[in-house]
This record gives sequence, C-alpha cells and structure tokens, in this order.
Amino acid sequence: MSTLDDKPTTQAPHDPYVRDASTVQEPPRSFAGRLRFLGPGMITSAAVVGSGELLTATALGAEVGFMLLWLVFVSTIVKVWVQVELGRWSISTGRVAVDGYDSIPPRIGRRGWMSWLVLLMFLQFLTSQAGVISASAFAFSSLLPIGGEPYSLLSIGTWVAILVVIAIAVHLANRYSIVENVSTALVFLVTLFAIVMVFLIQGTEFAWGTADVADGFRFQVAVGSMGIALSMFGLTGVGAGEITAYTYWCVEKGYAAWTGPDDGTDGWVRRARGWISVMKLDAWVSWVVYTVSTAAFYVLGATVLHDQGIVPEGTDVMVTLSSIFGTGIGQWGATVFLVGAGLALFKTILANVPSLGRQVANTLAIFGAFSWSDRAARDRWMRGIMIVLPIVWGLFGTIVSSPLPLVIIAGILNAVFLIGVAISTVYLSRTDTDPRVRDGRATTLMLGVSAVAIVAVGVLGLVNTF
Repeated sequence: MSTLDDKPTTQAPHDPYVRDASTVQEPPRSFAGRLRFLGPGMITSAAVVGSGELLTATALGAEVGFMLLWLVFVSTIVKVWVQVELGRWSISTGRVAVDGYDSIPPRIGRRGWMSWLVLLMFLQFLTSQAGVISASAFAFSSLLPIGGEPYSLLSIGTWVAILVVIAIAVHLANRYSIVENVSTALVFLVTLFAIVMVFLIQGTEFAWGTADVADGFRFQVAVGSMGIALSMFGLTGVGAGEITAYTYWCVEKGYAAWTGPDDGTDGWVRRARGWISVMKLDAWVSWVVYTVSTAAFYVLGATVLHDQGIVPEGTDVMVTLSSIFGTGIGQWGATVFLVGAGLALFKTILANVPSLGRQVANTLAIFGAFSWSDRAARDRWMRGIMIVLPIVWGLFGTIVSSPLPLVIIAGILNAVFLIGVAISTVYLSRTDTDPRVRDGRATTLMLGVSAVAIVAVGVLGLVNTF
C-alpha cells in the first residue's frame, strides 16, 4: 500500500471499474497533495460552460442588466450538493450513475424506471449537442468563411465537418488522461478569455464599476423578471447530464479503485473518506471555474448590451458582441471574441463526446447489449459510440434547421431527467452509501435543499415546455 503524497499517480493504470486489494492506495493527507489529484471537475467544467452560459447567460444579462448577477452564484452553488453526494455514493460503492439508476424503484418490466428515462434521453442529447456544434461552427465560420459567405450552408457545414473530425480524433484512443488534459487546457483558455473580455470593455464606453457589481448582489428580482430568473437558475451550473457523467470520471480517475472494496474495516473507511475529500475539493474547484466563466458572460451582456436595449437570441449574441468589440476596441477584439466563443462551445462537444458516450454505452449494457464488466467489449462500444455521436450531431445540426417537435420532446425529457437525478441521488445516498462515509446534518440539509431546487426547476421546465 503506497502513500500518494510521496509518489503521485495521476490515473489508475488498471481497469478503474474493478476494485480489489491490488488497487488500494492511501489518499493524500495534505491540501497540496489533494490538489494533485483533481481532474474530473475540469471535465465537468468543460461540459458546463457551453451554449447555455455563453449564449443564454449573456442574453439574460442583456435583458435585465446587473440585477440578477447574484443568481448566477446561487444557481450554480445549490446544485453542487447533488453532484457531490452522487460522487460520494460512486466512490463508496465503486459503481457509476446509470448502474445505480437501474436500482431505483419502481421497476418497469425488468428495468428501473430511470433506465428507461436515460434511454429516452438519447433524443435530448441529440438536439442539445447538435445545437452546440453548429453554434461553434457558426463562430469559426464568421472568422474564416469557406466558400465566400460566412453563414452559408457550405461554410457552416464544412466547419461542422472539421469539428467532428477533431472530436473523433481526440477521443479515438478512449483514454481518461486525454479527456482530462484536453478539458483542463480548454477550460483554462476559455476562463481566461471570459475574464479578459470583461476587462477589455473597461477601455470603452461600456465600462462597469464596483457600484454595478454591488447592485448585482442586492438579491432582488424585479416585477416581471421572475420568468427570466427561473430560466437562469435552470440553465446555469451543472445539469442532470453533467451530474451523471461526473461519477464516470470519478471512477476512471481512480478514486473508487484506490479506495478498494468495502471489507468492513476502519482502513477502508479512512481511505473512502480521504478520497471523498479529494472528490469534494475537485467538485468545488470546478464550481469556482465555471461560475467565474458564467458570471463573466453575464456581465458582458449586462454592460455591453443592456444599456443599448439590445437583447439578441441564439447565435445573434456572438454576431452582436463581436461587432461591438470590433467597433469599440478594434478588429482584433472582434477576432479574439469569436475565437474564444468558438472554443468555449467546442470544448463542450469535446467533453460531452466521452461523457455521453459512456452514459449511452452503460445504458445499452444495462439493456443487455454487452457486459459492462468486460473491459474489451466496454472499450469497443465506447469507441464506436464516440465516433457515431459527433457525426450524428454534426449532420443533425447542419441539415435540420428547425426541429421543433424534437426540441419540445427534448425539453420534456430534460426536465424529467433533472427530477429523476435528484430523486435517485437522495435514494442512493440513504440506501446504498455506507453510513460511515457520510457527512453530518448540515450536508444532509444542503442535499435536501439542492434536490428540492433541482426538482422545482424540472417541474417548471415541464410547465414552460407545455
């Protein structure tokens, strides 16, 4: 048994989905030692800051100004407790979310009801990621059009094809270390980009000050803006898909395998609590990262667009902001913005190809397509799915201009999935997580608050969809 503070290992060299005595390693004891084992959260951050944050948070800031800046922080922090608790369950049991969801009663046929819901979620994955990859292609096409016209089907379609090829090439090896390293690098670049953009406007007529920020933290909601506030709460921070995917990255990082199988000893409890502490630090560091990015995009909308009464939607956000940066700062400012926006969106695809690939493969295994415990079969299915997913997203995003029925269905499924994940996490925490590795009453209370908030957002999402 080794001590990882002395000889750090960044990733489990064995099959991380298998726990036995040979995988056991002591967790780092110091704060600096724990920092060396962060990583799953960076993949989560890469998946979180996408079209919802870049496009929607900016548009919401444009609509209400600084008034709801406080809600960016509240909406992101509340949801982390469900993410942490599902991560705790995963480390305690060595299992991943979709596997756990199958045990949630009531059962429909031979499967838990959540397994059927995850199967239906493939539709939601299709529409959401198709939109993200086409929006990313839109940004790059604005910078470097192919065929003359930047917003033509030829130019955007070609850029979509380029992004699809890159996504497949990056993940063809199907290695956790590649996902973590690429995600970390892109998260750093996009976070830096968002912060730089916010401070670049200080040299223009759209400069903001401490009074604006203070006004944004007055915890106010103006009459008529409740719908916007609820929308922001649902769109910012981790969603059901990111919370689910987080368990796969915790396992593949090695947290569960290093904890080892539960043999009932105090040694196992010590290791479990130690690696859970690493996981919690990882989750909260990622919260800081994606919250800063989201707040920065919101501030851009509140400063540059709100005072002008401009409230763009969808990809018009990128066109409008790049034009304003080009006028107020220079063409280089517009170029920097479009490059950063394209990267912010594309990193979501790079994070979600392996994240959703694992969820899809695990769901198919649950329904009998192959044995999840067979590492070779699992790897083959993951690779195949990670090739198919970006191709399907790219085709769908390029060809289907207004898939209204599928968008409506996806909205319903996403709302129900949010509710299901919250309920499932509470259920698994109370029935399956070893009581010796749980935290105190304060954490239980925050889990309850988080779950209720997520369920409320899911219900409101259903109401809005209908």
